[in-house]
Amino acid sequence: MSSIKILVVEDESIVAMDIKNRLESMNYIVPGIISSGEEAVKKAAEAKPDLILMDIVLKGEMDGIDAAQIIKNTLDIPVVYLTAYSDENTLERAKITGPFGYIIKPFEDRELHSAIEVALYKHEMESKLKENEEKFRYLFEESQDAIFITVTNCKFQDFNPVMLDLFGYSKEEMDNLSFSNLFADPEDWEKLQETIPEKGYLKNYEFKLINKQKEEIDCIGSLTLRKDEKQDVLGYYGILHDITERKKAEEALKKSEEKYRKIVEKFLKIVGEVLTEIKS
Repeated sequence: MSSIKILVVEDESIVAMDIKNRLESMNYIVPGIISSGEEAVKKAAEAKPDLILMDIVLKGEMDGIDAAQIIKNTLDIPVVYLTAYSDENTLERAKITGPFGYIIKPFEDRELHSAIEVALYKHEMESKLKENEEKFRYLFEESQDAIFITVTNCKFQDFNPVMLDLFGYSKEEMDNLSFSNLFADPEDWEKLQETIPEKGYLKNYEFKLINKQKEEIDCIGSLTLRKDEKQDVLGYYGILHDITERKKAEEALKKSEEKYRKIVEKFLKIVGEVLTEIKS
């Protein structure tokens, strides 16, 4: 037996009972029949149904559209509108609330069942998409690396806080910049544009960039082309890891090793000269 709960909001008692009987014959659970918008909001919060069948025209100060908007904003419960009014103005106003379907009275059982199942599936998919978007946004915002998205002309569309910290720009300033503006040498950007279309991405690529203060920043990262369904380029996805300090340490180590090598060479030369004198 289905455990799906469907709340019925309909102010005509005979119609409401008919809908309830139809739903129960389809093995849905009906936690209540509500006749006003105010009661619908209250009952939805209490019963937490999986879906609400909402008549648009209800008695009282709050109609079905107003009730649906409140329920959407506070409870995220999918609403399917029931209405005998299919005029454009009513539907246009209802559309703003983002309903998961419409059923025009009178309707057949198959129409009712189809509308419910489609609405439930659509809501499930949207919930999963929203969950994935929230996960992505969390990773995006909390990443220790700079992450950005650009549009076709490489102007920044989105970026995380690390991106701002790394380059020293405010959000407003970064909104008006392009990725190409961050390259220390414009020729490097031109070379990059010639390279990436071959594979569509670059991994572990070393970038020499500059911050707002015109200081050079060494980064290693990835760049991937964004494409639509027609394979037209939309921009880039990018990740940058700051290796400036590592580069400085490597350079310091290199100089230290070179200095040590020269000292050893000088020492060995002196030892050689001393041994030559001893032999003679």
